[in-house]
Amino acid sequence: MDAQTQLELEAAAFRRLRDHLATRTDVQNIDMMNLTGFCRNCLSRWYQEAANERGIEMSKDEGREAFYGMPYNAWRAQFQTEASDVQKAAFEVSHKQAT
Repeated sequence: MDAQTQLELEAAAFRRLRDHLATRTDVQNIDMMNLTGFCRNCLSRWYQEAANERGIEMSKDEGREAFYGMPYNAWRAQFQTEASDVQKAAFEVSHKQAT
């Protein structure tokens, strides 16, 4: 496989993941963090960092909007729920294991 095809396949996989997560608003970021160690915010930050590394100025908010498909505050207001005590405790355990 040539490098351009690989790049296109990786980009397609990323877009599919982004789109999948956009339809799964029932999956909260804290659940993703507890299970996988990353969440939508991580993905948007990686997107922003990749842009910045290539000389494209992109703020944290711009990266989030590019990933969430809307301003982050709007997404939070519409889809984010308050984390339960169980979710918070699981995050503390998983976060300690990762560091």
